[in-house]
Amino acid sequence: MSELTINTTQNVNINFTAATLGERILAFFIDLAIKAAYFIVIYGIFFYWLKINEAFERMDRWSAAAIAMVFFLPVMFYSLTLESIFEGQSFGKKIVKIKVVKIDGYQAGFGDYLIRWFFRIIDISLFYGLIAVLAIIFSKKSQRLGDMTAGTAVITLKNMVTIDSTILEEIGQEYVPVYPLVIKLSDNDVRIIKDTFHFAKAKDDFDTIQKLKEKVEKVTGIKKHAESNSEFIKTILKDYNYYTQHM
Repeated sequence: MSELTINTTQNVNINFTAATLGERILAFFIDLAIKAAYFIVIYGIFFYWLKINEAFERMDRWSAAAIAMVFFLPVMFYSLTLESIFEGQSFGKKIVKIKVVKIDGYQAGFGDYLIRWFFRIIDISLFYGLIAVLAIIFSKKSQRLGDMTAGTAVITLKNMVTIDSTILEEIGQEYVPVYPLVIKLSDNDVRIIKDTFHFAKAKDDFDTIQKLKEKVEKVTGIKKHAESNSEFIKTILKDYNYYTQHM
């Protein structure tokens, strides 16, 4: 497994483990099996149960092709749709526990998934996936061409679910939130805030913590109370967890 360092917009390096070639291939074949199952079900329902093949025989070639294309669309846009809905994961990736992320620290968006999906023509459809395999093996960040173009990478989520590596904060049942405006932040914002804060705190980098406090105030409209900058950031993280758990 190769290490993948993602540099956030706050110039904080976060280390992830790139998904192995084997994991990516396994996820691909799981997705392929799901697509095949879809075709089997559709074929059974429409051709054997509804006898749609008899209707096809009475249609002109273009009409029949148009209807067949409608049936094919879910398979064609399978990875694009699911990765957009599940934030970088298809069903295969969910099962194998790998995920598409941006290498700049942001959550990948629809445009990034679209680029990856389009490059599947080159990476996977041509030469039976050989181009993707070679690109993943020889690239420093285990990227296929679609990843390189979109600025994404595929990481493994195994052995990563600890409270320190997520946006979760330990809060008790009696916790009383202080700053309701934290709901203006997104999960990705909070993840970056937490990573930046822990990195700066470990280095006693109070200047970065000060800048982080100012950034949070600017984005949310919150005004810090009398507590220190470090306590303010800790409260922001706990408040966000409180409100997201009780909404």
